[in-house]
Amino acid sequence: MLAHASPWYVHALQRTTASPAEPLTVPARMEWTTRPGSGPGAEILGPDLRRKRVAELGCGPGHNAAYLATRYGAQVTGVDLVGLQVRRARSHYGRLTNLTFVAGHALHYLQASDEHFDAFYSVFGAIGLVAPELLLPAIAHHLKPGCTLAFSVPHPQRGDLRPAADDRPRRDYVTLPDRTRLPIARWDFDAARWEKHLDRAGLWLTSAQEFHDVRHGRWPTTLLITARKL
Repeated sequence: MLAHASPWYVHALQRTTASPAEPLTVPARMEWTTRPGSGPGAEILGPDLRRKRVAELGCGPGHNAAYLATRYGAQVTGVDLVGLQVRRARSHYGRLTNLTFVAGHALHYLQASDEHFDAFYSVFGAIGLVAPELLLPAIAHHLKPGCTLAFSVPHPQRGDLRPAADDRPRRDYVTLPDRTRLPIARWDFDAARWEKHLDRAGLWLTSAQEFHDVRHGRWPTTLLITARKL
């Protein structure tokens, strides 16, 4: 019922209605930003992902997870709050034997799991939408020492906004395919505040990059953070 009350359920429902659930060709690259083709690729997750265990928190329709499973030979688990998204992902890429999609809240999945992973990532997914003081320690608990967490979030200065002044979430909106906007809570941190939360969780910030998308004005649109478990 939690997922059905979420704006993300409405988003997935509209996407599912608009496009058929069918097998898709695996994408040619991994995307981290709002502008396809910009930014780094999967190499930021580690030098060799073959047979490594990788988890995506907020996998959506599964494009990035499928890329990692196919091009890198990783054992990928994609987790998404909305069952409809997981059904879409399975319809697109369920044929891949080293790729698993799970419906559930990212934090609840980690709390119930005894698995450990060689990399975690989130692309406009659970990180930033779940309380970082809860989610980041849970990720760190399941991340092997020396391994990488990478995540992209909407840039806190997008559209001439200012980064959050404290650790509380603020009101944001998700734009649905029909252009309706529904309110959500988002932890809209700059790199310094993310570094503070990562440090508390036992994770070391290794890079913070910002990216622009000229379609959305002159302000940066994406903040990409990488960190490593100490």
